[in-house]
Amino acid sequence: MWDSRRLEAGDVVIGDGGFVFALEKRGYVKAGPWTPEAAAEHPEAVRQLHREFLRAGSNVMQTFTFYASDDKLENRGNVLQFTGQQINEAACDLAREVAGEGDALVAGGVSQTPSYLSCKSEDEVKAVFKKQMDVFVKKNVDFLIAEYFEHVEEAEWAVHVLKMSGKPVATSLCIGPDGDLNGVSPGDCAVRLVKAGAQIVGVNCHFDPMTCVKTVKLMKEGVERAGLKAHYMVQPLAYHTPDCNRQGFIDLPEFPFALEPRVVTRWDVQKYAREAYNAGIRYIGGCCGFEPYHIRAVAEELAPERGFLPAASEKHGMWGSGLDMHTKPWVRARARRDYWEKLKPASGRPLCPSISTPDSWGVTKGHADLMQQKEATSEEQLKQLFKKAEAND
Repeated sequence: MWDSRRLEAGDVVIGDGGFVFALEKRGYVKAGPWTPEAAAEHPEAVRQLHREFLRAGSNVMQTFTFYASDDKLENRGNVLQFTGQQINEAACDLAREVAGEGDALVAGGVSQTPSYLSCKSEDEVKAVFKKQMDVFVKKNVDFLIAEYFEHVEEAEWAVHVLKMSGKPVATSLCIGPDGDLNGVSPGDCAVRLVKAGAQIVGVNCHFDPMTCVKTVKLMKEGVERAGLKAHYMVQPLAYHTPDCNRQGFIDLPEFPFALEPRVVTRWDVQKYAREAYNAGIRYIGGCCGFEPYHIRAVAEELAPERGFLPAASEKHGMWGSGLDMHTKPWVRARARRDYWEKLKPASGRPLCPSISTPDSWGVTKGHADLMQQKEATSEEQLKQLFKKAEAND
């Protein structure tokens, strides 16, 4: 069960990484809908990824239930062989199975919904969250996470529902320093979430590690100014995003199929983990792009505070020390911390720019382009979007 004393005592809790992106690359998730039916269709793939994150140092096995609400599973012509309940139950079982193989907690997760974007009522949106929550309660997860919310209002509604379970609730928004898509500042967002009942608040996805740490710092300052108390979490992208606007990496022209040149190194992640820890953040993990080796980097950087290394470090020399066994002398010469800390990695792409220009369509909840539908996107709808994209170029 969840033990809040871990965070109260200042202990580090390491989250997992980005299941959706990792499983898309492995051939088990479809880019576009980004739905998690693999939990029921290919449980062996989800189980293995859980195990890799556990071995890398994760303390939390988060159920693979991102976008597993019924309205998202059926959105824009997405046809599945499994019901939302079957997917959510399968995800809970897999997370619990692997958590039992180590010292890990199980977190049931909900995320933003097409219903909210389509301006459905508060009661209708909350009913979507409750349906998922009922599965998590039935499966007795240790705590709940409301994650990946662009609008603090919808996140508040999620917290209102999840706290009815009687279990601890964590909430993370996919926002940067500029705040949510309605312009609510990070500090005000955090205050609203804490007042709604969240014990842990923070951010995930949409921005790079250091940007996310900066955002959580702003949230922490807002909570403290309001005289409130909370714990803090951060689970960023594993991509460099200095050119992102308020919408984050979804606006980048490389999203989602050409982001690889932006991937952070394990050494970048060690710097991130230290920065997050020094900022007072104690729930530290990753989101899209984070692979098990990135989580291992978090665990290795914070090994002095945690008192141990993860199992995966058996196959990894700290700061490249294992390279002293390499056959080539110039590679053996890289078996030192200062080499990797000072390295400025090349992209190997001489004709490519270092940054991009985000699309910046500037639409959010209530705009006609964001109204969702159960039917597949029509050819005519696509033609209109293509025209708009060309006009914005």
